[in-house]
Amino acid sequence: MTLRDRSPLLGRTIAITRPEDRSGHLRSGIEDLGGTVIAAPAVALRPARSAALTAALRDLQAGRFAWVVLTSPATVGMLADRLGEPAGLRAKVAVIGDGTETVFARWAGRPADLLPRTFTTEGLARSFPRGEGRVLCPRADIAPVGLEDALAAKGWTPQRVDAYRTVFPRTLPPEARAALAAGEVDAITFTSASTVRGFLGALGALKGSPKVVCIGPVTAKEARAHGLVVHAVANPHTTEGVLAALVRVLARRTAAGEAQ
Repeated sequence: MTLRDRSPLLGRTIAITRPEDRSGHLRSGIEDLGGTVIAAPAVALRPARSAALTAALRDLQAGRFAWVVLTSPATVGMLADRLGEPAGLRAKVAVIGDGTETVFARWAGRPADLLPRTFTTEGLARSFPRGEGRVLCPRADIAPVGLEDALAAKGWTPQRVDAYRTVFPRTLPPEARAALAAGEVDAITFTSASTVRGFLGALGALKGSPKVVCIGPVTAKEARAHGLVVHAVANPHTTEGVLAALVRVLARRTAAGEAQ
């Protein structure tokens, strides 16, 4: 019998802080496990429009980059929107994790050339080979520094450009605010450091004691820096890892309640 057969999240309410248009897989996974989803999108992504990005994509199509590094499904979406057909992608491709790999393979019709064992920017940098040549790094405008320095240390010439802008909401949807205020949310999922900042910026102080589940160590570090207690970090750092972490923290709570 699988976790899904037992509906381990039955009766549990989980808030999702991902942008609504990118939360389908996580939402369906929670619902398949019996849980109820509250949409609390803490960020919105907007395509970047800049001369630097246009010039970089022109060089990419001309074969002037040896590699392109994709650190989120949103960066794959940007390439698909701007390049159209994958034939315009004349470089090796490194992706940060399974989610990005899946979106890339669906568009390009082939797997990425590099997928690290650990799905973080640090893991990607460690897995990257040594060499020479230009590496395009299209990233979020607020993505942390460090990846490009790590690539440069291996002999490459990285070029970072903004692939999209991150916009924080002024407030959360009424349903989410009401459920959080009433203490009806059993867990909150954070899938990036920006979702932590956007969520707390829109909500203010977090009331009650919902479980906090983070997709990876960078997100968990951001949550702790904002005073949150992190109950679980997904391993692997994927949507499936988040689902498994939710089951772990909420199943322990259920078992304790039944034992009383």
